[in-house]
Amino acid sequence: MEFLSYLISGISLGSVYAIIALGYTMVYGIAKMLNFAHGDVIMIGGYISFCGMMYLGLSSWLSLLLAIAVCTLLGIVVEGLAYRPLRQAPSLAVLITAIGVSYLLQNAALLIWGATPKAYPPLIPLSAGSSALRLFGGRLSVSYISLLTMAVCLVIMVGLTLFTERSRTGKAMRACSEDKDAARLMGINVNRTISVTFAVGSALAAVAGVLLCSFNPTLMPTTGSMPGIRAFTAAVFGGIGSIPGAFLGGLLIGVIEAMAKAYISTQLANSVVFTVLIVVLLVRPAGLLGKYVPEKV
Repeated sequence: MEFLSYLISGISLGSVYAIIALGYTMVYGIAKMLNFAHGDVIMIGGYISFCGMMYLGLSSWLSLLLAIAVCTLLGIVVEGLAYRPLRQAPSLAVLITAIGVSYLLQNAALLIWGATPKAYPPLIPLSAGSSALRLFGGRLSVSYISLLTMAVCLVIMVGLTLFTERSRTGKAMRACSEDKDAARLMGINVNRTISVTFAVGSALAAVAGVLLCSFNPTLMPTTGSMPGIRAFTAAVFGGIGSIPGAFLGGLLIGVIEAMAKAYISTQLANSVVFTVLIVVLLVRPAGLLGKYVPEKV
C-alpha cells in the first residue's frame, strides 16, 4: 500500500507540473520563446488568490477566478511590453529578457507582500473532520485535493487539445507554430494569436499556483521558482511544443520525484529527476513525444 500511496502522491504532484508545463509548451510551440518568467506568474496567482480569501473575504473558487483574471491580464501585458518588441531578436536576447521579467515579478511581490512566508488557507475546507478518501478498509488514504488536482489536470488537457484542434483561434495558433509569415499571408493576426497564447498559458499558471499552494501551504516570492524549473524539465522530457508530451512529462516527473524521495533520498530527489532527463534526451533528443524537425538552411 505504501507504493500505491507514493504513486498517487506522485501523480497528483505531477498533475500540477503538467498544468505548468502546458503553459510552457504552448508559448514555445507557438511563439518559439522560452518564458522563464512563467514560474513567477504561478507565484502571483498564489498571492492573488490568497488576498482574495484573506482580505476580500471571497470563497476559494471566486479567489481562483480572480487569480485567473489577473494572471491572464499579466500575461498579455508581459508579452506586449517585454516579448513583442523582441519578435525578430536573437534567442539570447529573449532569454535574458525572460530572466529579467522573472526577477522583476519576484521583487515586485517582495515589495508588495514582503518576505515573510504566508500561510495559505486550504482550498477545500475540512468538513466532517475528514480531508481524505479512505480505501481498502482505511489502509490507503487519498486526499481530496489530490483527486481534485488530477481531475483538473485531465480536464485542462482535454480542453486544450479540443481548443487547439477545433476552434478557430486554436487553428490560428497551429498555423503560427508552423510558419508565422505564411499565417500572416493567410490573414491571421499573428500578434493577437501570440497574445492569446500567453493569456492562456498565464491562466494555466494561476490554476497551477492555487493547486501548488494547496499542496505546500507556504507562500513567498520564490514559491514558483523551483516548480517552474521542474515543469520546464517536464515539458522538455515529454517533448516541448507537444501538449500530450507536456501532460505525460509532468506526470512522469512527479512520479519520479515522489519515488526518489520515498526510496532514495529527499535531498537527492532533484538530482534523480535531472539525471533521468539527461538519459532520456540522450536517447530521444526531442523528448518522449516530441518530433525531430530538421532545420531549414
